[in-house]
Amino acid sequence: MKTILKTMVLGLFLFVLLTCNANSKKSTSSDLAMVENTIEHDNEQFIKVALLLDTSNSMDGLIDQAKAQLWEIVNELSYAKCNDTKPNLQIALYEYGNDGLNGKEGFLRQVLAFSSDLDEISKQLFSLSTNGGNEYCGQVILTSLKQLHWGNNPNDLKLIFIAGNEPFTQGKVSYKEATKLAVDKNVTVNTIFCGDYNQGISSYWKDGADLGKGNYMAINHNHHTTYVASPFDDQILQLNQKLNQTYVAYGSAGRQKMSLQSEQDANAQEYNSANAVSRTVSKSSHLYKNDSWDLVDAHNSNSFKYEDLKDSDLPSELKEKSTEEIKAYVTQKSEERSVIQKNIQNLNEKRRTYILQQQKEENNGLENAMINAIKTQAQLKHYSWE
Repeated sequence: MKTILKTMVLGLFLFVLLTCNANSKKSTSSDLAMVENTIEHDNEQFIKVALLLDTSNSMDGLIDQAKAQLWEIVNELSYAKCNDTKPNLQIALYEYGNDGLNGKEGFLRQVLAFSSDLDEISKQLFSLSTNGGNEYCGQVILTSLKQLHWGNNPNDLKLIFIAGNEPFTQGKVSYKEATKLAVDKNVTVNTIFCGDYNQGISSYWKDGADLGKGNYMAINHNHHTTYVASPFDDQILQLNQKLNQTYVAYGSAGRQKMSLQSEQDANAQEYNSANAVSRTVSKSSHLYKNDSWDLVDAHNSNSFKYEDLKDSDLPSELKEKSTEEIKAYVTQKSEERSVIQKNIQNLNEKRRTYILQQQKEENNGLENAMINAIKTQAQLKHYSWE
């Protein structure tokens, strides 16, 4: 079985090499799920971001910024292009420095492996809480490099962002060893010190970024996220309600995932309307995909077949319907969604222009630190922004 799998992977990479001039490497994993993931993704282009957050007692402000600024970060990444292609986005999440975690494993935890499920990413961010701790930066970087499937596409943008406020040298694993492995894997390590810029330098956060070929940044993690309300916000939020009505849940996870979507709408709204607007814009972008539970997104997937649907998979309004009737219903919802998303995007262009005119300074710490670093490093791989 392993021989067959290895042959499949080798054949795939030779095909990519000949047709796309990509210098992909043969996968060495014998795990079936890993091989399937490689086959599905390595011929696509991705921005892969591993976010490593310190969740010790002093980091409540950092976690709050991550929750509040997720959607603006996603939106900024949705404008990225490389050779006229819009790359996909995957985000992984780790927490470290929390005394509630297993000390034998370095007081760290993989909260979420690389995922394109933006609702799940939001859910996991909102699940984080602070406690303790012992912050082992080298160990969490090394763990993320070994556990995550970074892929072999040389055109992917592969980034680690580690944020915290204790010396970068803590723990048994040297940050120098970890950053060396990152460079070998074509992964850039960016460090975000939560505190004074010079203190971050003296506690080796800048050295970690330099060795990882990334950016060193210092932020005020206790600064509250600021928003600029625009005249277009109410219209966008009204369109979000219409957008939600175009989702057609199916399968065993359908209802649960639709409930999760509503829950994350509410989480965004908790901060204020402007944050809910940012989430709505994300939901109108190509990065918001739900083909595993939504028939409209599945309908636009090449691997989906209506013939595979069971009556038990369907929502009540589609039960005992013929395949043609189901197709017609989903097609109508798809057309409705396309119009709504386009309207949201058009309003967002006006909103972006308005905010740019009104915003006197950039003071959203984590968001600006990440976006500035991503854009700087993306230029090296010929990315551009709309």
